[in-house]
Parts: sequence; structure tokens; C-alpha cells
Amino acid sequence: RLHDPRSAPDGARSLAVGLPPSTLTATAPDESLSRLLDDGANGSDDEPGPGQRANQVVATLMATWYPAAAESGSAGRSEFPGPATLLRTPVGTGPAVLAALYAALADPGPITLDPGAVPSWTTVHDVWLRSPSGREVRLPMPSPGVFAATTPRRELDAALLDMARAAGAEVADGHALTAIRRHHDRVEAEVEGVGAVTAGFVVAADGMWSPTRKLLGLDTPGYLGEWHAFRQYAHGVTGPAAERLYVWFEADLLPGYAWSFPLPDGRVNLGYGVMRDGTRHGKDMKALWTDLWLRPHIAEALGPGVVFDDRATAWPIPAAVNHATLAAGRVLFAGDAARTTDVMTGEGIGQAVLTGRLAAEAILGAGAGASAGDAVAAHYRREVRRELLADHRMSAVLGRLLARPLLARGAVRVVGLNAFTRRNFVRWMFEDEPRAVALTPRRWHRAFLRRPAPF
Repeated sequence: RLHDPRSAPDGARSLAVGLPPSTLTATAPDESLSRLLDDGANGSDDEPGPGQRANQVVATLMATWYPAAAESGSAGRSEFPGPATLLRTPVGTGPAVLAALYAALADPGPITLDPGAVPSWTTVHDVWLRSPSGREVRLPMPSPGVFAATTPRRELDAALLDMARAAGAEVADGHALTAIRRHHDRVEAEVEGVGAVTAGFVVAADGMWSPTRKLLGLDTPGYLGEWHAFRQYAHGVTGPAAERLYVWFEADLLPGYAWSFPLPDGRVNLGYGVMRDGTRHGKDMKALWTDLWLRPHIAEALGPGVVFDDRATAWPIPAAVNHATLAAGRVLFAGDAARTTDVMTGEGIGQAVLTGRLAAEAILGAGAGASAGDAVAAHYRREVRRELLADHRMSAVLGRLLARPLLARGAVRVVGLNAFTRRNFVRWMFEDEPRAVALTPRRWHRAFLRRPAPF
């Protein structure tokens, strides 16, 4: 299904592409298709029109299906399987794979999430930072619009997955990958409860422990990530944290921090993250978790009636995109599987969405032939490094500075100097602009720190 707002401003149109009905094609020809493919819809070399994009997609699908089918003697058109791209969806599907699904199957425009599809969506109006010295600074979010919101991760993932389904993705949730084999022109996978799947490419967005990476023999023994985090939900919050988003820069956590994210009905998401420096051990971090919420300023923010739900969960955070294996032949790694988390904050959702989309765009832009695998992998590596490497290096430098309590105190003081610093730091903090934008002129633009709100 090919959609371009210029050719169908009132909604998506299904265009037959000269193939039998499949998950990609409509069941009947559309007269407008011939015109689109003939004239390229006024596309140019710099910006291909919908007709040219349609040709690219069809050529890629043909190139990835027919060479494999010819080897097995089953290259009949009636057996054309639809999109020749397998996007692996593990249990607890993350933003990277969902972005890849959405970008591969929908019009290549912004991914627009409907807040109404997320039951616990909570708009954040301001952020409160606390320095190691005890100084608190309130950072109001820009207006108009919504620049930040909180919700349980499970709800966010479910809403994004529904978007992928609506865009045409076929989702097999809860089926583990058990084997994977790479060939020069295809990838063959064994999926529990599904069977054998053959695809032109695989996007492995399967997290820090990436089963795909392990099955391919590409995992790093003993690797535990650059950060370690604890998180737990709580209810009965009656203090200011019921409405405020708090970030506490505790001296014994630096350059890490603790947080409290507000949710509806007096609920919060509580947690802390610390850098792995070889001196912290599991028992110490567990004891720190218990101690943290008893500290007077945090206990006051939560209120006396706070009740912790279930148990605290701990997980490692990979933040080493500069050393990660981003692609292995026709297998592309995205999100935590590509170690793309911000090394200064431990945040990874934005990077996951970006790399998932870059993977899909690299695949859809591939040329014909078995050599397309090498071209896709090279293109994807180049784009990920172009987008994230400078920011990673900047974050690493800033993280080392924030590890020093005196510098962390000075940073919070500078942020709170005046309305200008407060307003613009919060935009930078939430990555409205890339971390290293000041050092990468190619990303400068006229709307610097003045972009409209996402919602």
C-alpha cells in the first residue's frame, strides 16, 4: 500500500503494482497507478515523487524475492509473499521495531502518536531539578503545546504497536526467534510457533541482550552495558511529586540521578540510574534503592502515604553506539540492540525510534540485486553514525564533568540563572535539539530552539 499526501490528500489509497493480491498490493488495479509510474509525479533527483518511490519499492521486493524463489524452483507469481522484510517483534516490543514497522509500511512522514490512545498519558508542565547542594530549580516547559509527557512504558509500547498494525504490519507477538541464517540475497529465520520465515532483511530491535545478535555469534561476552537502572511504580503519592516531574542529582549517584515521573491518580514512576564504574555491586545498589526514598527531601516530595507496587526491577543500559555492531549483512540492529542509548542520561526511546526508522528507510531505498544487502548495511551504518556519533561524544564529555559534585552544582546554578536559560535548557534536556547541535553546522536551522511542540 503506497500513500503519498500529494497524490491522495484525503487519505491513503491502495495502488495495485501489477502483482497478485498480497499484503502489499490491492485486489484490483487502480488507473492512477499507471499515470504515477509513468510521470514520476513530478519527482526530482533530490526528492523522488510517489511514482518513483513506488518503482523503488517494487524493484526491491522483486529483487529480494525472486532470486531466492528461483533457487528453490518456486518463482511463480502466484506465490509472491508480499513485503520481503522481516521485522522481528519480541515480547515487550520496543520503540525501535515499531518505528521500523511504521516507516516501512506507512507514508514516510513523522510518526504522530495520538495521546488519546495512551490511557495514562500525563502532560508535563514543568521539571524540577535538585542540585547536590540542595538547590531546586523549576524549568517550565515551552508553550503552547505539549513538549513532554509521561506514561507507563507498557501503555506506550501498546499504542505504538497499534499504529504499526493500522499501517499494515502483520504482528506475531510472543514468538521467540530460535535460529537465523544469513545468505548473500536473503535471511532465513526460524520463529517459535510460526515456522520458517524467509526475508530480504531483518531488523533486530530485540534489546540489550539481543537474541538475534547472540544467534549470529556477534554478542560480547561479559558485556553489561554502561548504565544500570532500578525502577518501581508507586501509588498514594500526596506530596508535590503527584504533579511535578523531579530529577534529583544526588551526590552519591553522579553522574547518575534519581527521578519521579507523575502519573494519574497519585501514581508515580520512581527510579534511579548510575554509571557502571566497576565499584558498584548488586548488593550495594539494592541497599541504595531502599535508602534513597527515605531521604528527607525525597520522602517529602512523595508524601507520607506512598505505597510501592510489586517489586523494583533492575536492568542494564547499553550506551556505546561508537563500538556497536550496527549491521551484519542483511541483518540491521536498532535501539538497545545497537547500544544507542544516550551515555549522559541513559535515555533511549528517542534513539530507538530514530534507528528503527533509519533501518526501514535504508531497506526501502535499496537497489535491485543480491548486492543490495551490502549497500543497505553500509547506508545504515553511515546514517546512524551521522545522526548519533557526535551527540554520543558530546554526552560522554558532559557526563564526565557531571560526575564531579562541584561541577554538577555549578551546572544547576547556571541553568536557573534566568528565564532564558531555564526555557532553553529544558528544550535541550529533552533533546528538542541534538546534544551536539552547536558543534555540527549541518544541523543548524532557522528554528533553533523554537520548534513547535510535538503535540
